[in-house]
Amino acid sequence: MNKEQKKLIDKQLDKPIFELISEIAGAHTTECYIVGGFVRDIFLHRESKDIDIVVLGSGIELAKKVAKKLGQKNLTIFKNFKTAQVKAGDLEIEFVGARRESYRIQSRKPIVEDGSLKDDRERRDFTINALSLSLNRENFGELTDPFNGMKDIKNKIIRTPLEPETTFSDDPLRMIRAIRFACQLGFSIEPETWAGILKSATRIEIVSSERISDEFHKILMSEQPSIGLRLMNESGLLEIFFPELYHLNGIEDKDGIRHKDNFSHTAQVVDNISRNTANLWLRWAALLHDIGKPSTKRFSDEHGWTFHGHDFTGFKMVPVIFRKLKLPMNEKMKYVQKLVLLHLRPIVLSEDIVTDSAVRRLLFEAGDDIDDLMMLAEADITSKNPAKVARYLDNFLLVRQKLKEIEEKDALRNFQPPVSGQEIMEVFRLAPCREVGLIKNAIKEAILDGLIRNDYDEAFGFMLLKGAELGLTPHLPEAEAKD
Repeated sequence: MNKEQKKLIDKQLDKPIFELISEIAGAHTTECYIVGGFVRDIFLHRESKDIDIVVLGSGIELAKKVAKKLGQKNLTIFKNFKTAQVKAGDLEIEFVGARRESYRIQSRKPIVEDGSLKDDRERRDFTINALSLSLNRENFGELTDPFNGMKDIKNKIIRTPLEPETTFSDDPLRMIRAIRFACQLGFSIEPETWAGILKSATRIEIVSSERISDEFHKILMSEQPSIGLRLMNESGLLEIFFPELYHLNGIEDKDGIRHKDNFSHTAQVVDNISRNTANLWLRWAALLHDIGKPSTKRFSDEHGWTFHGHDFTGFKMVPVIFRKLKLPMNEKMKYVQKLVLLHLRPIVLSEDIVTDSAVRRLLFEAGDDIDDLMMLAEADITSKNPAKVARYLDNFLLVRQKLKEIEEKDALRNFQPPVSGQEIMEVFRLAPCREVGLIKNAIKEAILDGLIRNDYDEAFGFMLLKGAELGLTPHLPEAEAKD
């Protein structure tokens, strides 16, 4: 450890909480060490609020003593995992006893036994996460690096501490974690570790979808998600975990006519949108926007390769994918669905003369998500022809301007009909029936087509005309009837 490293460590350990833990542990002759990501991030100059502390003994007991000293009542104990969490300001500190783990061949859950500090280090996923800092009085702040993790940090390498196949067999999720760290940190995966992933990929099948999706979200939320997406693809993990995305791969050639590789295009779209938003679900919409293309791909002599209806097919696939990956089946899923269904609409508007009617309909269907939809449409332009990209983006500016003008004039975002179904039934003295729906829909269409304004009086008058066409008689107050 050189002077610069010592200085970085001292700065991070200069927090009252670490002195307190050291004091309590020393008073009870308990050894404890900071391990994992917090230590790694010190040398990567990354801020970390999650701290893992390994205790030679009971992590829960030490956590209780620390929480008592802090006067906190919100100590969280995870009995099944023999861990406990204490919050200190903005820090979340998890205490765990040193342990060793082993997995049965088809088991998702490890067999956990008490172990030594050596055992605990060897069960770590990567060398860069096997570093530890002592919190013991006699060598407070001393760095231990049993697998040359500091060298791997310097060289930006992801490497397992033990034989890769052993590490990945113990917990197959570590294969995706390797890719996630490579993506997040800009590191490369060491060749033997990569070979271990290729050999062990099928073992990911025993890992729960929730755990995989959690890691996958971290890839999607990285600065350049395409790095992780491509590594997932090349490793064989994507085909197992997310075959719908994997099936976007490939370029087919017929009579010298080729289509683009939809996987590479999708990865680029996700990168494009990630430069402008940290919205996880908007990134999911970018990831899934073309998911319907493989099943809608057709070739004709007249048009070449087409993917007609891939937007609607993708719309139907979203709930299936969310359910399988254990993603939330709520408004987030519906949001992604909506954007997948509408993602072509701004592009169509940008290619043609933008009519008020078309813009009204887009505003009506997109609602408050119109700005996110426009962002997705702009990210979807991945042509290598700069002139083509510039033309599309200039046209999108016109579409945005038109959207703004019509929204200000017609107030169609989250449109609600000026005349309700209840009022239609009262005026024509109807029970719920087909005619009520016809009139209500006709009012909506008239507003979207610009035949009438989004205004109560105009909508009411149109309702009377439409009712007359259907042979209905209005029952109005006498004064209103005379008007």
